[in-house]
Amino acid sequence: MYIPKIDVQLMIDSIPFLLTGLPYTLGISLVTFLMGNVLGILLTILGMLPSKVIKGFVRFYISFLRGVPGLVLLFLLYFGLPYQLSALTAACICFSLTSSAFIAEIYRGSIAGVEAGQWDAAYALGLPFGKVMRKIILPQAFRISIPALGNVAMDLLKGTSLAAMITIPDIFQKAKIVGGRTFDYMTMYILVAVIYWLLCVAIGWGQGRLEQHYANRYKIKPEVKV
Repeated sequence: MYIPKIDVQLMIDSIPFLLTGLPYTLGISLVTFLMGNVLGILLTILGMLPSKVIKGFVRFYISFLRGVPGLVLLFLLYFGLPYQLSALTAACICFSLTSSAFIAEIYRGSIAGVEAGQWDAAYALGLPFGKVMRKIILPQAFRISIPALGNVAMDLLKGTSLAAMITIPDIFQKAKIVGGRTFDYMTMYILVAVIYWLLCVAIGWGQGRLEQHYANRYKIKPEVKV
């Protein structure tokens, strides 16, 4: 039976080189998460308008981008357009669009979870729709959506590894370079898996802190886990 050998010394020696790709991994993740949130909120608001045409466009956009694999969209943007985008631009556009579709659904569900009386009270005070959304509804919807948004952030972080397919020098691309040079892909892929896991642990920690902040702010009792 074949038992793969893990070269611990190679892992230790390769960490500095792999971490040179960390700014790309974190930078793409952060930019696309922020852009995905902006687009997701916009899509959610557009989907609440009475126009059937706009609602139809929003439903198509969300359905299409949730159903198309990220790698396919990435290749379409990088290889399929008549005008050649840079690899970094193509990656940012791809991950922003795909994340926005999922984030739009998250916010739609979160807004639906806000008590209907909040709307009635705001309109009774004569507040316009924009101010109601900005000042009352969206802050509460954001609190509800934090766990789901944390999952999207983790998926985006891991999904940025696809950018290595179009030559972006992120940590996964760096791992492939070392693996090709040493013919020890197993060791390098295990190392990069651990790095991604630690980054996701950091996101989970931040998510927990944010949830605790809102729990303290709104005096929310923690859920009892069975």
